[in-house]
Amino acid sequence: MATDYDTPRKTEDDVNEDSIEELKARRVDKSAGAVDVDEFDQAESLELPGADLSNEELSVRVLPRQADEFTCSRCFLVHHRSQLAGEKDGQTICVDCA
Repeated sequence: MATDYDTPRKTEDDVNEDSIEELKARRVDKSAGAVDVDEFDQAESLELPGADLSNEELSVRVLPRQADEFTCSRCFLVHHRSQLAGEKDGQTICVDCA
């Protein structure tokens, strides 16, 4: 029978820990440490579709299109010139839409 010398060797303490009773005790301890979550607090943090967000304010800094960028005429996204697939009738098209 072949012996794998790379496997870690177990000491007597490790062998005793791996007993069935020890493993059962570990499993019971893990379930006892579960945290109770209040369902009401969890439900308050949910955003529902169609919710009134008129009192919310967004602060986003918008940069103008740079000299090395273009706007795709199909998806209307601003891309770098390296994403330019070509021009068709004077309209620029990105690689994703081509």
